Amino acid sequence: MADKPDDDLRRKNQFTRRSVLLGCGQAAGFGLIGWRLYDLQVANARRYAPMAEENRLNVQVLTPKRGRILDAFGRVLADNEELFRVTITPALAKDVGAVLQRVGQIVPLTDDRIARIIARARKQNRNLPTTVASDLSFDQVAKINLYAPSLPGIKTDFAWRRRYRDGAALSHVVGFVGSVERFGIDDDAVIRIPDIRIGKSGAELGFDADLRGTAGTQKSEVDARGRVVRNIETVDPVAGSDLHLTLDSELQRRVVDRMQRDGLASVVVLDIATGAIPIMASVPGFDPAQIAGGISEADWTKLSASDDKPLLNRAVAGLYTPGSTFLIVTALAALEAGVVSLDEHVSCSGRYEYGGQIFRCSNPNGHGKITLQEAISASCEVFFCEMSARLGIKRIARAARAMGLGATNNIGLPDEKPGIVPDRDWKRGNLNAGWLGGETLLTGIGRGYLQVTPLQLAVVAARMASGRTVVPVLRRPDNPATTQAVAFADLPFRSADFDAVRRGMSAAVNDAKGSATAARLGGGKGPVAGKSGVSEVGARGTDSADRSRRNHALFVGYEPENAPRYALAAVIEHASDGAVAAVLARDVLALVIDRDDHDRSKSGADGSEVPPLSKRAEEAG
Repeated sequence: MADKPDDDLRRKNQFTRRSVLLGCGQAAGFGLIGWRLYDLQVANARRYAPMAEENRLNVQVLTPKRGRILDAFGRVLADNEELFRVTITPALAKDVGAVLQRVGQIVPLTDDRIARIIARARKQNRNLPTTVASDLSFDQVAKINLYAPSLPGIKTDFAWRRRYRDGAALSHVVGFVGSVERFGIDDDAVIRIPDIRIGKSGAELGFDADLRGTAGTQKSEVDARGRVVRNIETVDPVAGSDLHLTLDSELQRRVVDRMQRDGLASVVVLDIATGAIPIMASVPGFDPAQIAGGISEADWTKLSASDDKPLLNRAVAGLYTPGSTFLIVTALAALEAGVVSLDEHVSCSGRYEYGGQIFRCSNPNGHGKITLQEAISASCEVFFCEMSARLGIKRIARAARAMGLGATNNIGLPDEKPGIVPDRDWKRGNLNAGWLGGETLLTGIGRGYLQVTPLQLAVVAARMASGRTVVPVLRRPDNPATTQAVAFADLPFRSADFDAVRRGMSAAVNDAKGSATAARLGGGKGPVAGKSGVSEVGARGTDSADRSRRNHALFVGYEPENAPRYALAAVIEHASDGAVAAVLARDVLALVIDRDDHDRSKSGADGSEVPPLSKRAEEAG
């Protein structure tokens, strides 16, 4: 019994110590809480206040309406259609997969589609919406909004879908849009909008910065569950600018219809006075709406791997040796350098020997004694082998570049190729080899390393017809009046030299023995001046049963020869004979002239001259 007071005292002391320890712990805890509250609310208030505000506010980026693409007469080539869509914001959906399964009971969603939506959502900020489905019906939108309480993170809104009006006829020039594949540090904020569509080819890509517009924002106050309490501020998006092209879409459709019989082909027509491009056609084409709407991987592979290369804009990205169409450039260079006179005769036996090599003429029996103008008309390659040997590669290359070869024209199509004008420096820099004398002759007759595009050939024709540095234009100016008087600079050749080459081009089409008589227009239409040629693919002069081994056919020219208005280049792949391209050129020029005549008949009976296509586009604007 004597030990009981001691036990009570001991227990009391132990309880007191535990109380003290517990009290100290509580005091320390409250002290830490107090310090943290002070840190949050006083010491670092300026830092944390904005963060708390961001948790309370939701900022939604508003997609701008993409600008339209129109032709020279205001016809719509590409615009937008409004549609309903449903999106999911992962941060507001506890279980994205489960929510999507419930949405799938209203909007059909396959398991593969759901997996792709989840994968795409994981690649971006969880606070950003991801498109689940587009082009919803009104009933589907109504049901989704009705069941909204059981669909966290789901929202319906409006979106824009790109719409193309002319299908394959203008597909290469207009191009198409697609999703953003990767982001750059300096990218415009607009392209960071989920599911935004940007230009992927053609004018859609080349003028994308103007077409895409500026994004808007909508700031809202949200509760803890992410539901909108009220809208605080809205900054409307700014629509992209409309893009007016110089093309005549109606005429281009007719030209493309005509080109279908020729297989793989391209045509470019230039307005010589302004440089405007009313026609730029490449066959075959593709349906841009199919790609922009979300083409399947299998269909894309089939399209991109096709032997016919329907995605290739042959007018600006097709590269060909110009063959005899280049003889007009060599002739101009020879006259400018003074290495030949107009009355000089060169003997053609059908072959030309140089450095142990034999160069054969287009006429194996030879043309006999022939002058420069006759050589252009008859397409005598022996004559121009002699001219090339006299000139040297430096002067040939200089003339070719002055006429518009070897460089892009920067018309706004990113796939435009510069081609190749070879010389000693080019070969040393690209092939690490020295220049050979025979290569000068090959270049002078349009073969060898020389490569050009149909657009460049049309520029050559326009410059030959005008004697000026005509520059092609695809985008119509905002002020159409600025195209009324384009003062292109004079080319560095004498007028008399131009006239001599032009007479040779006229004879090639209009003389009975000319090499391009198939381009001759009938029906009282004005005379054409031009030059045909072949771009070698297989053996020289091949007419293989395998079409892919046949040579390409080319034609360059202008109309009418006495007062040139339009310049043209036509290329038909694997057609063997340049006359085939001359026929296509004839038919295209006839369509252009008929269109002018039709407009003249509608303008009244006053007999006033109808302006060229680009000028009529100005008046329509």
